[in-house]
Amino acid sequence: MSMRMKWVGIGVTALALGACSAGPARIKNAPAPPVATAASETDAAFDLLMAGKDAAARKKLKAILKRDPMNAAALMLTESIDRDPKQLLGPQSYPYVVAPGDTVASLAQRFLGNRLKAYQLLRYNGLKAPVTLAPSQVLRIPGEPPRPPEPVRVEPVRRPEPAPAKPVTKPKAVAPKPAAPAAPAGNPAAARQLRTAGLAALNQGNVDRAVGLLRRASQLDPGNAMIARDLARAERIAATVRARK
Repeated sequence: MSMRMKWVGIGVTALALGACSAGPARIKNAPAPPVATAASETDAAFDLLMAGKDAAARKKLKAILKRDPMNAAALMLTESIDRDPKQLLGPQSYPYVVAPGDTVASLAQRFLGNRLKAYQLLRYNGLKAPVTLAPSQVLRIPGEPPRPPEPVRVEPVRRPEPAPAKPVTKPKAVAPKPAAPAAPAGNPAAARQLRTAGLAALNQGNVDRAVGLLRRASQLDPGNAMIARDLARAERIAATVRARK
């Protein structure tokens, strides 16, 4: 019995020593709360301004600048509250017609290069936050109006010039050959009468008349050798007479 109690005592002692060496129970660390960044804080201040809560926005901006005096976004938003918007954006402006889907922040990003200037654009137009823009509403946008895009010049398509038509050569009209005069019909009887009259004229010294009569006689009877002989003689006499003149 004493031996059994001895072993029980040893076991209890060992358990006690193990519990002491393990130390206190560990507690898992809880996740740390998210740390607000400077960008998120300036966005929150911007949202307060656009909601018309100027005092709350100014308080948040003051806290940001206390921690970070050179925070550019916080300085810009502070100027948007304190300074004249025409000093910030300039006096020159041009009209803009609001389109569906436009917001003050989107217009500030498009035309001023930074959506955080939306509060300046509101004050520039004499508006108070909060504002919902309506289509066809006219706002003044600071600066010079954008130049219209230059028209795209479209070069006319040059078609190849047609080759000059070759002149059509008209065939030369061939003049018809004049028809040969019809040979007078043979008339030996009339030829003899003309021969007789021609010889009489020749004997009378009328040489030219004789030549004419004999030629007519030769035409009426071209195969008559006597008429041909008399005509040749009359022509010789006529030539001699002309030579003497």
